[in-house]
Amino acid sequence: MIGTIVNTCCIIAGTIVGTLLHRGIKEKYKRTLYDALGVASLAIGLNATISHFSQSEYPVLFIVSLALGGVIGTRLDIDGRFRRAVERHSREGHGKNLAQGLSTAILLYCIGPLSMLGPVISALKGDNTFLYTNATLDLVSSTVFASTYGFGMVLAAPVLFCWQGMFYAIASISSSAISNALMAELLIIGGMMITASGLSLLNIKDCKTLNWLPALLVPVVWFLIKSLV
Repeated sequence: MIGTIVNTCCIIAGTIVGTLLHRGIKEKYKRTLYDALGVASLAIGLNATISHFSQSEYPVLFIVSLALGGVIGTRLDIDGRFRRAVERHSREGHGKNLAQGLSTAILLYCIGPLSMLGPVISALKGDNTFLYTNATLDLVSSTVFASTYGFGMVLAAPVLFCWQGMFYAIASISSSAISNALMAELLIIGGMMITASGLSLLNIKDCKTLNWLPALLVPVVWFLIKSLV
């Protein structure tokens, strides 16, 4: 778990540094940072999706997952509940932006090859290279996020810790529980979610990305059923 702990600490450290820079940044530069984060999200998301298409055993599974997961998430109003919760605990006028920043940051930190494969490799082989690399990237990203959205971005750190901890625990208990095929499907769906977050940051389309979170459970259920049949 040392790799995950380092990754979490880097996000906290980056958030502190970014918060200190936050007050000295003019509004026009903050808009530039929004745009930079949006474009970066598009690039990272599309890369994660496209690079794993060839590994998919079920090419239409990600479509079914996004559709079904989106309907479930919309019915539960995950995005709306999240935004309202953040707004209640944020300074007046900043809640909406913080909610948008947090949702994007959490997806970028958690849904990616390094963040998902890293804990698995750490648990199975004791190799934290992926996680240390991810920690370096997240240190830079969290600094940029916090300089734009403020110290509230630190809330993404415990989410990352729990997320990576889950993969670490599953891999430690059963090395076969997370197959390459399942990981590929999760990365394809995750990439689409990150891409959607980029569209929101660029003010092109608010896809209410958090409503798609249940989509990540669809491949898990599918592969579980498949293993039992």
